[in-house]
Amino acid sequence: MSNAFELNGSYTYADYYNWDGDTRWELIDGWAYAMAAPNLTHQTVLGNLLWKFREFLQGKSCKVLVAPCDVRLNADKADDTVVQPDLLVVCDPAKLADGKAVRGAPDLVIEILSPSTVRHDRIVKFMKYRQATVREIWFVNPDTGDIEVCKRLGDCGEYTTNSFELGQEIVVGILPELAVNLDDIFEPQEQEEAEQEAEQ
Repeated sequence: MSNAFELNGSYTYADYYNWDGDTRWELIDGWAYAMAAPNLTHQTVLGNLLWKFREFLQGKSCKVLVAPCDVRLNADKADDTVVQPDLLVVCDPAKLADGKAVRGAPDLVIEILSPSTVRHDRIVKFMKYRQATVREIWFVNPDTGDIEVCKRLGDCGEYTTNSFELGQEIVVGILPELAVNLDDIFEPQEQEEAEQEAEQ
């Protein structure tokens, strides 16, 4: 697949599933977006988050998954939006039944931000997550050591947003018995690097 595919806005999951090559892609309303490889800080933070969720969910019905994992947000409609959140939690086993992709909205998605993806994650993907009624959305910023949590309010379609900093805990909305301390997510080296960059 070449970059020319980005110019076509009519692709569906059926097209996407048959693409070859090493490039990771997402589909948003039929448009293809290439995904760059994450850096090491991103992967360290992701690993720390995965460990927290996996340990808590051991033996429980909800499942935690990490990218690359296809999520067909509108599979029952146009099936033209396929995303790969950095981490996701799915509590409905029917959404995992085909063994290839998550069919429908996860209960929680986590996006780890980088300068090259922040606009895409915070604006484009956030809109699609809201439309799909994802219950809880986290935006993790390794550069500043904070996490923004958006929680859906019932069936009204509105979301509350709260920001958390180092030293604070997040009580996971969909898993209220799980509290995540930000100091366990952002390692000291990354905290020091973020502080040095902020001073420059």
